[in-house]
Order: sequence, then structure tokens, then C-alpha cells
Amino acid sequence: MVSAQHVDAQPVIPAAETLQQRIGDRSAVVGVIGLGYVGLPLSLTFAEQGFTVLGFDVDNDKIEQLKRGQSYIGHLDESRIEAAIKQRQFTPTADFERLSEPDALLICVPTPLTPDREPDMQFIVGTAERIVTRLRPGQLVVLESTTYPGTTDELLRAKLEESGLILGRDFFLAFSPERENPGSTEFTTRTIPKVVGGVDQVSGDLAESLYDQVVVSTVRVSSARVAEATKLAENVFRAVNIAFVNELKVILREMDIDVWEVLDAASTKPFGFMRFDPGPGWGGHCIPIDPYYLAWKADQLGQRARFVELAGEVNRRMPEFVVERSAEALAAQGKQVEGSRVLIVGLAFKPNVADDRESPSYRLMEEFERQGAEVGYFDPHIPVIRAGRQHAKWAGMKSIELNQKTVERFDLAVIATDHDRVDYRALARWAPAIVDTRNAVPRDVELEDRVWPA
Repeated sequence: MVSAQHVDAQPVIPAAETLQQRIGDRSAVVGVIGLGYVGLPLSLTFAEQGFTVLGFDVDNDKIEQLKRGQSYIGHLDESRIEAAIKQRQFTPTADFERLSEPDALLICVPTPLTPDREPDMQFIVGTAERIVTRLRPGQLVVLESTTYPGTTDELLRAKLEESGLILGRDFFLAFSPERENPGSTEFTTRTIPKVVGGVDQVSGDLAESLYDQVVVSTVRVSSARVAEATKLAENVFRAVNIAFVNELKVILREMDIDVWEVLDAASTKPFGFMRFDPGPGWGGHCIPIDPYYLAWKADQLGQRARFVELAGEVNRRMPEFVVERSAEALAAQGKQVEGSRVLIVGLAFKPNVADDRESPSYRLMEEFERQGAEVGYFDPHIPVIRAGRQHAKWAGMKSIELNQKTVERFDLAVIATDHDRVDYRALARWAPAIVDTRNAVPRDVELEDRVWPA
């Protein structure tokens, strides 16, 4: 007869015990792969909590900037980088031969879409291929990149097991979705609760213990798949509600009803309503992309993510709606889009940051140019458009200076992002016409014939 104690006993895994001890006394070395909007703040957070951090990136220019204590992320304080490097807590490197040095490897690489709006796994696969040749016993690998359920325990696990090491005995694997909110001072890497799910029990335990050292709280879930689905649920919720208010805006305009007044009034309800604001589309690395990861996975299982698909259709349509409103504003001046000069005010996808990933402003620029307009932009946070995976044609284009002389050269200004550093009263005086997608122009500005809500 086997005793209950024997049945419940967990086997001792030497590699896990050693790693757990190193995590507990913070002697574990943490490696962060991908030093972008997620990876760099994460690296600094671990360094500031006493861990030695190796930060890996393929971009040598980023590495050299970091070594000089410089930040290429506008809202990230350079003093944090300088301090971490000076104290030798953080070492940025492009030498992936050093992947065997960290005890924990945290993957923070992009997960974009293919042109067919399917998951593009090239960066996760490429990272796994770099890791597998250097994977050693005792290492914990955590994927943070947003992806479809099953990526960690199917795709990533299969790649790492090509090393010949055994999951749960030799190496450990978990998923913990990033929850960065660029530009926020209220919510930081350290203060946002961290969801953690392991591919197996011991992997989850180790990942939970690691993040417990540096964040305010961890939220342990039963598996990596649940953690992956949690991230998608968060972002699909936002995508669907953004689509709702964007569609509401279009419908209410036909009824001659101000959507902003409606939302202001609805927001007074103390229960059952959560406010979302309309705009020129959707932007950022998460919201325009993550819903399609869920839709793709659903399709693989013979299901339809109909809300997701409809939300995508509505949000992708919004730049066209803005251009149509712009055509009306120009027609009121006796002009057409073709041959007009259009100023896009705000290139970033959200206010007060320099993050232009998937920004609807680029869609606006492309559509205006397609219809024959000459396009310029102003953004106090993005003086020059940087080369990226998308919209490379605009790389090197410079922001205008926002003053009366420059603004008056344009036939129309389109407010796409409502940065605090823009004087919208002055803009309303200077521009021949304004299409306002963000309700940025103060209501008391007596220029209603020149300000067109969109």
C-alpha cells in the first residue's frame, strides 16, 4: 500500500533547487532579450532590485546608446540607465554568445502580423534558435511577447528541446505577458501585477518566484496557455470597445449628435459603464495586432472570432472616415484633397509619448498622399521619423515647427494625437481648417466653421 505522503511528495529537482536559491538571494543573473519598450524597462527594474542583468539586442546602435547612458525611448529617464550601468547592474550587449551566462532568459521580442494578418513568429523562432545552441542545465526561459495560446508549450518548447535538454528537469519554461503602459507615471513595470503561467509546475514556481522579487504582486495561473489567453483577453476587450465608440461616433454624426457630449454624460453613471474615447483608428503594438492572434488561433480550431473580426473592420476603416471628413472641410474652402497641403498633428499612437508603432497617423498620411495631397506632420515627441518595419517610406521626414507661419502654409490640419504640449487654441487661429479626431480643440473656441469633428 502506497502512503498518501508518498503520493503527494514532489520529486527533488537539483537544477530547480539551485536556481530557486539563486533567485531568493538575488545572485541569479537575468538576461533580457529585446531592449525595446518592454525589455528595457524590465531590465532596469530587475537591475534596480539588485539583480545583475544582461540586456541583449540585435541593434548595435541601441547597445552603444545604452552604454553611453542614453535613452532611445522618450519617456524613459536616462538617469535610470546611467545608474544601472555605473553600478554594473546592467550590461547591454549584442553578443548572443553570452546567452549561456544568465540563469533566467526573458524574451521580449516583437510579434507582428504578416500581410495576411496572421501571426508572424519570425522573431520568437529566431530568438529560440539563438538560445537553443547555448541553453544549459538550470536555466529558466520566460516568454513575455504577446502571442496566441500554445506558443510557449508548443512552438517554443519544441525549439528548446532540440538542445537535448529535458523540460522540467534540465531547463524550465513559462509565459508572463508584458503589461507596459508607455508614458504612464502611475503604472510602471514594478507596480503593475504580473501574470505568470508555467509549462509545468516547477517552471511556474520558478517564474513566479523570480517576478515576486521585483513587482508589486504576481498573479499565478494554472498554465502558460492561460497566461497567453489572459493577455489576449485584455487587449481584445480594448479593441472591441474602441471599435464600438468609433462606430458610435460615425452613427451619431449622421444624427447631428455630439459623441463627446454623449460620452461625458454616460460617464456619470457610477456602474455598468466604462468609458472609451473614439479616434482616427487604433494604434500601438498591441491593440491593432493581438486580436488577430486570437482570431487566427480560433480559425485553426474551426471557430470564428466574429467580434474580433468586426472590431478590426471598424477600426481599420476609421482613417478613411477621417479623410472623408477632411475632404468635406477642404470643399468648404473650395478645395479638393488632390493638390492640397495637409498637416498631421500628432504622429505617436497615444498622447505624450514618442511611440509611433502601428499609429493610425501613418494610415492617414498614406491615404492623403494616395489621393494626391502633400503631407507634413508635427509631433513634439518625434522630431524625425525613424526607420521601422512599416512605413519605411517616411523615414527621415522631419516634424515642422508649429507656429503661425508654418501652419498657414497648409490648407488643413488634422489632429490625430492630442499631445499636452500642443497649443490647440493657437492652432485653431492659425489653420485655415481643422479636422479634430480627438476633441482636442477647446469647446469655447469660437471657430466652429473651421473646426470639423471627426
